[in-house]
Amino acid sequence: MNVQHHTFPFAGCLIHQVDFDPATLHQDDLLWLPHHAQLHQAGRKRQAEHLAGRIAAAHAIKALTGRATVPDIGPQREPCWPDGIRGSISHCGQQALAVVTENEKALVGIDAESVLNEPEAKEIWQSVIKESERQCLTSLPFALSVTLAFSAKESLYKALHRRVNRLFGFASAEVMAVTPHTLTLALTAPLADFAKDTVFTLHWQQEGNRVLTLLCAA
Repeated sequence: MNVQHHTFPFAGCLIHQVDFDPATLHQDDLLWLPHHAQLHQAGRKRQAEHLAGRIAAAHAIKALTGRATVPDIGPQREPCWPDGIRGSISHCGQQALAVVTENEKALVGIDAESVLNEPEAKEIWQSVIKESERQCLTSLPFALSVTLAFSAKESLYKALHRRVNRLFGFASAEVMAVTPHTLTLALTAPLADFAKDTVFTLHWQQEGNRVLTLLCAA
């Protein structure tokens, strides 16, 4: 599969991005993955996204440790990071992103989303945020605000998943505040050892039609 790798800084972290062309994917490309057998039944799009995400993750791990390691797949489809490493992967269109840190206690979650169009935002907003959260986001265009909240909650889910070790939905956290560069979420109920009302501040940025959110905290 044709890929291009580059990096960029974001919120004090180095983000590894892999641009990929799904049309150039060959089935033999998947053999690079130690867990390739688990992808045989996946669709071509999913296979390409997964491969690109793991390539980005391998670059990120090598840049940090000098060792090129490919994260395996966990029981809930989550990436399994090497000992002492915490990280996160996201996909958006034909781009895959990865970020890692050499701190096994860190909370790390990254997410990238294409900005919803207005009809899409109106259709899904009530499954992503409630009215009080919508009011917190009125400084932003409506479709962007829904996309941002969606992405931030996805990043939070990825960051907390290892500690919570179960699925939890968008209603588990609510938007408390937004600035041009940060978004604050608070838990609406306890999750693992995190109490209700625990606050998390994520960084965000918009690049054209893409919104990127990141939580990286010790």
